[in-house]
Amino acid sequence: MTNRNSSSSNMYDVKGHLQTVLDSLPAGVRLVAISKYHPNEYIEAAYELGQRIFGESHEQELRGKHEALPKDIQWHFIGHLQTNKVKYIAPYVTMIEAVDSLKLLKEIDKQAARCGRVIDVLLELHIAEEETKYGLAPDALRQLLAGGEWRQLQHVRICGLMMMASYVDDEAQIRAEFQLAHSLFDEVKQQYFADADYFCERSWGMSHDYLIAVQEGSTMVRIGTTIFGPRVY
Repeated sequence: MTNRNSSSSNMYDVKGHLQTVLDSLPAGVRLVAISKYHPNEYIEAAYELGQRIFGESHEQELRGKHEALPKDIQWHFIGHLQTNKVKYIAPYVTMIEAVDSLKLLKEIDKQAARCGRVIDVLLELHIAEEETKYGLAPDALRQLLAGGEWRQLQHVRICGLMMMASYVDDEAQIRAEFQLAHSLFDEVKQQYFADADYFCERSWGMSHDYLIAVQEGSTMVRIGTTIFGPRVY
């Protein structure tokens, strides 16, 4: 662990904000602390409070943090992942949350096989209205699963769905998008994963909307700014 000098007394109150978030989460909802663009000292502060799941979205930044920080941290890759980057994180990543194509799913399987691992993944839904967000539209999700090719992959395990709601002030719209995601989860669970206990994750909810998300069935919330403050680029 990094030694912090006296100047760290001016550090953003990570522990206080983290505890506030944890206190607001109901039983059964896990926190992925989004640590991208934040220094190792902030992650260490959260770690000292017991947080173990952290989310990163850039391979090089994640690699550096993985090498420097405690090895029992569970790293979730939460950003858009290029296929040529999979090999770098496959040896140690705990979960890849934003799988948005069969091509990426196959590459994760390939690289996980090389490492002798099975990597947990979530399929990313695109429900929000912003065109900049990645993910599978509902019909594309259905087509990918109906195609059945994913069943041949022995080194990935599809554990659920992930999505981001529209970044708007309209709570009704946000809630409706979470409800649609939940209904798609139920549909997919019943049709393809009824006997798979591991298909249980509904990763939705971020700093601005996670309280709505947990009301609409989220099992994992991805919170960064509320815990760590403004990003340090």
